[in-house]
Amino acid sequence: MNTLDVIKARTSYRGKYKNTPVSRDDLTKIMEAGLAAPSGCNTQTTSLIAVDDPDVMARLRGVIEPEFKVSSPAMICVLTQYIKSYRDRCFSVHDYSAAIENMLLAIVDLGYESCWVEGQITDDDAIGRKMADILGVPQDYELICFLPVGVADEPTRFPKKKAFGERAWFNGFGG
Repeated sequence: MNTLDVIKARTSYRGKYKNTPVSRDDLTKIMEAGLAAPSGCNTQTTSLIAVDDPDVMARLRGVIEPEFKVSSPAMICVLTQYIKSYRDRCFSVHDYSAAIENMLLAIVDLGYESCWVEGQITDDDAIGRKMADILGVPQDYELICFLPVGVADEPTRFPKKKAFGERAWFNGFGG
């Protein structure tokens, strides 16, 4: 696919996944796409862990709340560090957001589906930290998100988007 087609084909897939393994080569390509994203002041606050071992996947599933069932054969966990850079600012949210979007696009380009799962693991129940502990992540990193990766077992659904003219203009707001 070309880049614009991949962007338009990407959706947040929340359905069941087939049990088809995701190759290490594909997981590497996905993570390389994430790490190629821009980083504020090049602080590179984003790190990644791909999980494809069924035992580790089962342990991670065990701490993720049941409201979001994860049936994918693999996932990529997104870690961030709070590192101040320019004028005492930290760009970690920008960094990991750009990395996640790059990975979501690579995932679709390689024939898989995924979903950006952040809210379910960053609440007061500290699911992200429980996942991080399973993976041996040091305390100065936060597991901020995970991306299930796999072949969709159900049709993908595309949410209705507002019309272009309701959200984008030329030379001024609403113009």
